[in-house]
Amino acid sequence: MAASVDVVEFQLGEEHYALDIQIAREIVEMMPITPLPRAPRYLAGIINLRGEITNIIDLRDLLGLPGSERVESRKIVVLMPDVAGGSNVGIIVDDVHSVVSVRDDQIERINDGITSSISNYVKAIIKRGSGGDGKAKTLIIWLDVQKVIGDLRHYQNMP
Repeated sequence: MAASVDVVEFQLGEEHYALDIQIAREIVEMMPITPLPRAPRYLAGIINLRGEITNIIDLRDLLGLPGSERVESRKIVVLMPDVAGGSNVGIIVDDVHSVVSVRDDQIERINDGITSSISNYVKAIIKRGSGGDGKAKTLIIWLDVQKVIGDLRHYQNMP
């Protein structure tokens, strides 16, 4: 039996993404976000989540993706504090689908020849579905969210 790993599958626009399940603390419904003055565009603001101030990052803005009309299904994925150096951080996504168990043979590592600002943050591509039943394979971009947040903290001195 092939080894497998669990990831949280979510959506930004029409594309499917994934992040490591162990860095996700919880998924909460969208709530009012208090904007911070002079904050970078990707920092949507802060929320009070059960008495804890949590920085909220708009992942779409951070990755340079176009805006979306889908606002009714947006969620906040709250990350484990150690992902952001002890800070409470949540990321806004358009929708969260499920926790998916992915086999090694469904994972394709990114070729080092691909160079762009986002390829540094892509762990791999996950191929779901067989393609043999008339349905196309779904490609899921597996993001290294821990690296994205780590780089933010390094370059922006995020709180």
